[in-house]
Amino acid sequence: MVTLKEKNSNRWIGTMSFAQLKFFNEELKEDHGNDQDYRISRATLVTLKQRDIAPEITAILEKAMGNDNVLEFYWIKS
Repeated sequence: MVTLKEKNSNRWIGTMSFAQLKFFNEELKEDHGNDQDYRISRATLVTLKQRDIAPEITAILEKAMGNDNVLEFYWIKS
């Protein structure tokens, strides 16, 4: 499992499995190969839903995004 944290505040936003993390690594572009952070928009969430992302992960990201249109988060091993 990995823990997801909001980049600016370091607040906990949820967890995901290593399999789900692998999906993110394949679907989302990291800035560099060793980075553990992501920047997603609401439009990106729609794309992830279309590519069969687990609904519980999409819900976590949407909730963490709140009223913002972009979410920056990172992961750490749990």
